[in-house]
Amino acid sequence: MTSAKSHFQLHPIEAFNRIGEENAFAVLARAAALAAQGRDIINLGIGQPDFSTPAHIVEAAIRALRDGHHGYTPSIGIEPLRVAVAADVHRRFGTEIDPGRVVIVPGGKVTMFSAILMLGEPGAEILYPDPGFPIYRSMIEFTGATPVPVPIREENGFGFSAEEALALITPRTRLVILNSPANPTGGVTPKAEIDAFVAGLEKHPHVAILSDEIYDQFLFDGEQHTTLLAYPEIRDRLILLNGWSKTYAMTGWRLGWALWPPGLFEAARKLAVNAWSCVNAPAQYGALAALTGPQDCVAEMVAEFDRRRHLVVAGLNALPGVSCAVPKGAFYAFPNIRGTGWTSAKKLAAALLDDAGVATIGGPDFGVFGEGYIRLSYANSAENITRALERMGAFLNEARAA
Repeated sequence: MTSAKSHFQLHPIEAFNRIGEENAFAVLARAAALAAQGRDIINLGIGQPDFSTPAHIVEAAIRALRDGHHGYTPSIGIEPLRVAVAADVHRRFGTEIDPGRVVIVPGGKVTMFSAILMLGEPGAEILYPDPGFPIYRSMIEFTGATPVPVPIREENGFGFSAEEALALITPRTRLVILNSPANPTGGVTPKAEIDAFVAGLEKHPHVAILSDEIYDQFLFDGEQHTTLLAYPEIRDRLILLNGWSKTYAMTGWRLGWALWPPGLFEAARKLAVNAWSCVNAPAQYGALAALTGPQDCVAEMVAEFDRRRHLVVAGLNALPGVSCAVPKGAFYAFPNIRGTGWTSAKKLAAALLDDAGVATIGGPDFGVFGEGYIRLSYANSAENITRALERMGAFLNEARAA
């Protein structure tokens, strides 16, 4: 007896056709495939510190397992960790926050997803930085809301422009997303711009703010981080995103935290219950050790990134047709490649990987205003950065000679 073959095909709902990707992971996969073929690939594409998680954090997680922390935790995270988050914010910024409104989540993206899901719907508008982290636009489009890009311009030091952002707000605007220090540009928004933005929001009480401050400790040249927590006048509509992935080299641990305003906290808690139940217990105890333990590991990592920053900027500015503004934060350079003759940054990035063995990300993967740029992460060794720049120089010189 044979069964009739079904011709029915499963399809997700229409919203899933609008979901984008973070191309850094696609480039990572392509680089790994080339390496598996025996190619020597230098990966300057992925934004992942090349440091190991500090030993005292690892030991705290191991100890938690040995002590029997194997079960569920509260959906919003263990209380000692939420208290430690509040204490860390106070230590660094002198700002008081309520641990009862802190939610521990499995990575920074979860807060983006949650905030956009809560506030995005057909007919709504959400402002986001462009070039910016690609998941912002992806999730906005998923909800059916209209994505409204706020241009992040090289002539502004890749800082957020309060004037441009405020001019884009309409009665349909539900959320504005800020990111400083910024991915992919390394830009840091000056305090004066944030002051002006917050002042301008007084005319728009219907607008919420998502401040992505995941790179808040990666600052150079004397820059100081301006957290939006410092503005009590917007606290009742501020969602703050932060975490451990970058600061403590814990990307694979999947750990983030968010502070939610009173009107959205309960929705965030219920979303946690429905979606991920809780963050795994030993990781939370590791995160607790990160915040309450020695911080010299952070200072050492930032100092090393600073050394690499100077190396990569000098090297990029020596390449034919390339100019690179000095990034003030995060661990990315966003060089302008218009002088190379390549009209497509994505095609240049693909050629650098396939022909030169250097993984980078094309600027358009971060938004429509990213054309003419590529992103390099200097979360790699100085030796590898030097080798990558040599390969890029040879490739661009050969391309010009051809």
